Amino acid sequence: MSTQNVVTPSAEGIAAAARQAKSKGPAPVHLWNPPFCGDLDMRIARDGTWYYLGTPIGRFELVKLFSSVLRKDDDNFFLVTPAEKVGITVDDAPFVATDFDVQQVNGEQTLVFQTHVGDTTTAGPDAPIRVSMDPDTGEPAPYVLVRANLEALIDRKTFYRLVDLGEHKDGWFGVRSGGAFFPIIESSKV
Repeated sequence: MSTQNVVTPSAEGIAAAARQAKSKGPAPVHLWNPPFCGDLDMRIARDGTWYYLGTPIGRFELVKLFSSVLRKDDDNFFLVTPAEKVGITVDDAPFVATDFDVQQVNGEQTLVFQTHVGDTTTAGPDAPIRVSMDPDTGEPAPYVLVRANLEALIDRKTFYRLVDLGEHKDGWFGVRSGGAFFPIIESSKV
């Protein structure tokens, strides 16, 4: 009878592997297909706070490192390195868009969002803005795609700024970015 060495996933192990695999920017997690190693007691709260074993992760650089190896497959979130894949919990979206800049590109308004972990994304056909409405409260929840199935919840102050740029088109109130129009709410409800 042989015994196998079973490694329990840990935040420290994932961080070490991520540091080795990471270059500048997000790691190429879409190219990696390591074995699933189990779930890690790590959670991203709706406000973007990362928790490990129930305690907030206070080191920004560590949160940024973890976010660089984050991947979403179907409706599940994972931290992925070349050697392992561990499941984590995400309460809403893994990122929070905390601000945006308005730029003019080829005569078109373009919105460049910044996230709480330092990522940027330019809203447009490849990075859409979407708004879902809470069926009970009617409160909007706006999102922008950051990368490969990973969205950022647009925070309240940023959403208010976004609405200030809004216009009406084909019965919808929404915003333009990168040559695309993103509906927010039906014009009749504004």
